[in-house]
Amino acid sequence: MQLIIIFWKTLCSFPRKQHPVIAILLGKILYFIAVKRRKIANANIQLCFPNSPSKEKLRLLKDNFYFLGSSVFDTGIAWFWSDERIQKSLSYKIKGLDNLKLNQGEVGNLILFKHSQHLELDARILALNVPIYGVERSHNSNLMNNLQTKGRLSSMKETVDKNNPRSFIKWLKEGKNVLYAIDQDYGWENSIKLKFFNQDVATITTTSKIIDITKCNLLFINSYYENKKLLLELELINAKGLNSEELAQMINNLMEEKILKHPAEYLWAHRRFKSILGKGFYI
Repeated sequence: MQLIIIFWKTLCSFPRKQHPVIAILLGKILYFIAVKRRKIANANIQLCFPNSPSKEKLRLLKDNFYFLGSSVFDTGIAWFWSDERIQKSLSYKIKGLDNLKLNQGEVGNLILFKHSQHLELDARILALNVPIYGVERSHNSNLMNNLQTKGRLSSMKETVDKNNPRSFIKWLKEGKNVLYAIDQDYGWENSIKLKFFNQDVATITTTSKIIDITKCNLLFINSYYENKKLLLELELINAKGLNSEELAQMINNLMEEKILKHPAEYLWAHRRFKSILGKGFYI
């Protein structure tokens, strides 16, 4: 594993303009050797796009693996590059950053985001421009978990595991900006059955409780590539008058809307429907 990390760092040290060419090759290799990941991504695509022609679904799957290859570089940049090199070498733009400056330091901002395949780079770029705290899921490997934590703390102020809500609730009460990704299947604890791509899916409903406790603003950050530039778009979500179920469905709908604009960049290789369809669906 340590040799792989050394190779990874070496690969990411190449000039940014060389990354896309290598990413194409990596994507093609991963498409053939990452069989389990390919099966999961394909099952999700088949389920979420039932009316799309087979050729379009296959194209989406292969494009998704290009972004998987690209994520090797995007994550490496986020974890290994200096602030100065990112600012000098990476083309990006953030829209709606002023939304985080409303009542700055007085009212916290809970920032939801989708699992794009460049989410680590999304978070790093945002944290270069405003103070950011993160909610994360610990990695199963201690070595990777340490690497992940160290990489994220190169720009974030602090991170905490999603199973330790007291910390990020405290941050929100103190008026801080907290990143939180909720578009995964975390089982039935704190989840209910809602719709996502017109399919039943286990969806957590804690967002409403967090807002009630902290009185924070709720935002969504969308990210995508356009003409080799990474764009981040922050928008406020109006949760007023919505109960926990209504808000959770609204968030699912928003996630779906954003994914549909750039579907190849989404993390389709997560077993999003396992609580409904069972893990056997992905075999």
